[in-house]
Amino acid sequence: MTDTPIDRLVGPAAALEAVAAVMPVRPTRFALDGKKIGKLDVDPVKGFAAVGGGNLAPPVANAQVARMIAEIDRTDRLFIEARRPIAVFLDTHEPGKPEHPYPPHCEIGTGEENLVDELAWLEGAPGVTLMRKDCIDGVVGLTDPATGRNRLLDWILGNGIETLVVDGICTDICVLQAVQTLLSARNHGMTGPLREIVVYEPGCATYDLPLETARNIGLPDTAAHPQKVAHHIGLYLMQASGAVIAQELVF
Repeated sequence: MTDTPIDRLVGPAAALEAVAAVMPVRPTRFALDGKKIGKLDVDPVKGFAAVGGGNLAPPVANAQVARMIAEIDRTDRLFIEARRPIAVFLDTHEPGKPEHPYPPHCEIGTGEENLVDELAWLEGAPGVTLMRKDCIDGVVGLTDPATGRNRLLDWILGNGIETLVVDGICTDICVLQAVQTLLSARNHGMTGPLREIVVYEPGCATYDLPLETARNIGLPDTAAHPQKVAHHIGLYLMQASGAVIAQELVF
């Protein structure tokens, strides 16, 4: 019997419903008062989030990605107003150095490695630290292989952050790996005061590559990436690893 993807059997909407029924995500309203809080925006760069911005960017306008950009913009302004620190990952690669299994993306000098236009104001904004990473897992990507020092962990320790709010793109790839690595580092005693990671769902997004589209452009079926299902699974896995999933941030 040939395996058939669930979305091909029942359609994307029913597929999401079926996955959510057995892998539930329980979002909450999260109050920010009374905590030493920082924020991490993962890769809101043109190569991932600007329409037509690169090989891994949305080819046409995408509602989930647009919502993510708007929510990062809104919440970052509130964090800055409250004088709470923000770190921003920028996916940045040396030209010609591959990152399998993905095609070339966010290479230095292409512009893809820079903030989307809507968030360009973050560069130089008070309390905002831009951090360029060269691999999917931003925690790994910010580790100096020569010294073992980690720029993100130094930032967490230097700001005394107890709760870290995380958003960005892609929910099930770069955001997921950063969150899970930080949770493991916390459990291993590497993150100082950091005790809690909160994933802000409206500020997250991932890409959409339906099965038929993957086939039409010559990719294997395993490259299929239905956006809403992948987004949900990313949230579920972060929740299962110990992160709080927030539908709303209460300032």
